[in-house]
Amino acid sequence: MNDTAQKLLAPGKGLLAADESTHTIVKRFGALSLTSTPELNRKYREMLFATPGIEQFLGGVILFDETVHQKNDDGITFPEYLTGRGIVPGIKVDEGLEPFNGGGEQVTKGLEGLSDRLKKYSELGLKFTKWRAAISITDIFPTDSFLQENMERLARFAKISQENGFVPVTEPEILLDGNHTSTRCEEISVKTWKILFEKLKAENVDLTNLLLKTSMVLPGKGSGVIPAPFEVAQVTLRALKNAVPAEVFGIVFLSGGQSPEEATANLNEIIKDKGDSPWQISFSYARALQEEAMAAWLGKDENVKAAQELFLKRLTLVSKARNGQL
Repeated sequence: MNDTAQKLLAPGKGLLAADESTHTIVKRFGALSLTSTPELNRKYREMLFATPGIEQFLGGVILFDETVHQKNDDGITFPEYLTGRGIVPGIKVDEGLEPFNGGGEQVTKGLEGLSDRLKKYSELGLKFTKWRAAISITDIFPTDSFLQENMERLARFAKISQENGFVPVTEPEILLDGNHTSTRCEEISVKTWKILFEKLKAENVDLTNLLLKTSMVLPGKGSGVIPAPFEVAQVTLRALKNAVPAEVFGIVFLSGGQSPEEATANLNEIIKDKGDSPWQISFSYARALQEEAMAAWLGKDENVKAAQELFLKRLTLVSKARNGQL
């Protein structure tokens, strides 16, 4: 597991989250007037994965189950293809959200049968796992009981993953939706992380072989406030130092609805300001890496080269930000 963790966050590298669920990729493609099908999804993922030069910037790629079983145009499975390029393939293993206590909140499901699924994924060459818990901020949410249950499930996922030889990526995502302030986001972030690490400790999870994938501390997009990168860096690093144990191997940020430019600039500032922070800090972006390329591709073979050039350009910038070099 440690070898996997080291590869994922090698210098200048981070993760591509290409694990959009069926619902999510339908929505993303729909915004571009494309109809998601297994074959169009496959062609899109191949366009990204086959981009020349990405192995300089990507330590790993998080896949969706559909993609794991698909092959590229040369008949090579995507996990095998990525491994051959020196990029570690991983898998999203949660099974989406389910209602919690009838109160409007939703917890993540997928623990049932997880160990058996992981054994099959191991045979397919996958090396790390991801589980996302979604946390909304309102005047009344998140509730304490919801956080306890959701973080308990996240910790159980991490334990089962390590028992099967996978590096777990635990993702408690504080959603950007809403009109909350940065102060409120910081409060909920610290509370969430503290509960998560209490649960991880109770499960005897090895934090030296675990990644925390998390949101930056930001005001809700409905607030109308767009903070400067130095403000994002200051409040995010303060929150992390208040709640995340030093032995955690690495922290990777999700973009969470930020524009590619915002996600890049904010990461750059966090790295520049991290000082003696004990963790490796990097990225695990989906939309912030893919948005420009997807819009250029539009499902057309003749657009592949232009889309790949945009994808590589954004990856290059985000890698520089990961080193605080912008």
